[in-house]
Amino acid sequence: MAETAKSEVNGVAERPMALRRSVRNANKRGEAVPIKQEDLPTIGLGASARRRKRSRVKEEESNNVEPLAKIAKKSLPSPSASERVKTEITSPIKEAENRGNGRSKESKEADLRAKKLKSYTQFANQSPFPDFPRPTPEECQRAYDILASVHGERERPEKVVSAPVDRAGCGDAPSVLDALVRTILSQNTSNKNSTRAKLDMDEVYGTEDSEDRWDAIAAGGPAKLEKAIARGGLGGVKSRVIIDILRQVKERYGKYSLDHLLGLGAPGNDEEAMRELISFRGVGPKTASCVLLFCIGRDSFAVDTHVHRLTGMLGWRPATASRDETFAHLDVKIPDSLKYGLHVLFVEHGRKCAECKAGGTNLGRCELRKVLGHRGRGTGEKTKGEKRSVKEEKSH
Repeated sequence: MAETAKSEVNGVAERPMALRRSVRNANKRGEAVPIKQEDLPTIGLGASARRRKRSRVKEEESNNVEPLAKIAKKSLPSPSASERVKTEITSPIKEAENRGNGRSKESKEADLRAKKLKSYTQFANQSPFPDFPRPTPEECQRAYDILASVHGERERPEKVVSAPVDRAGCGDAPSVLDALVRTILSQNTSNKNSTRAKLDMDEVYGTEDSEDRWDAIAAGGPAKLEKAIARGGLGGVKSRVIIDILRQVKERYGKYSLDHLLGLGAPGNDEEAMRELISFRGVGPKTASCVLLFCIGRDSFAVDTHVHRLTGMLGWRPATASRDETFAHLDVKIPDSLKYGLHVLFVEHGRKCAECKAGGTNLGRCELRKVLGHRGRGTGEKTKGEKRSVKEEKSH
């Protein structure tokens, strides 16, 4: 039918000449060719008649030609139950992947812990930049003296008696688990925001460091905790990390406590405490170092955003060094006796100094820059380390 319709459409222009040739040829042979009147084209065919003829052709085509989608649907019948099962059978490689994905949660966590520990121990007690000489012990002492003259002396308390109630802090709590959670709340955010998160969290769950409180947080799940700490930023990520740490602690020790790390009194046990902390998912060297430094009382040089920026400005690390690499380098280079005070003073200076805070410009008035900054640089310039640090801070 479609071919007929097509021939009718084409015939509107072609049929008159074909008929005339037939008549002319027949006349030459002396034959009479009967021609129906309706087959002859009307010379004065109007526009309305042409439109009617085209509409008839379209109707015939639409009545006899199905859309491609319908044809495809008919040609692809829905699979039976047995066929659906077959399609779910994967290749041997995919099956192996699926077997790997089906491993127990404990097995996956063990693998993750092993990878983190391997990454950490690669540069434990040694710098990832063995040929980078700075800072020297003399430079570290000089930096401390300059900053202490500006901001005051900083000495580590013999023991953390109580946790701060008006801020999150960064590891300064007598309970190791509480210190760890507080430090996680302070990750990648300002003091103001982390304090908001901590106070909101206390309003929902209470402030007492007890089994009941930690159990309420764990039982409430990530969604409830995320809502509670939302004002601190990254609530979704931090809530999952905290809930997961609580679960791991309970599974390992039968209670919500990490205070056994306080008993690692010998200096050689710093490494054991660090390994224990970074074995938890969501805890890296920076977070663990803060807990070691402020809660457990170990000599560890934590590297936060301010420390990373200022040590880049001073040329105490390669310009391209990451925070973890900077930690590994400076923890070896800075004398143990200066780690606590120098860390605290760097953080305070990085927040208060107009020239050394994020986005600040060297105007030649900062005593730390004048004495220990890169030589040969004019005012108004930033070092490569500073530029990289400021860029990283803006990305967080």
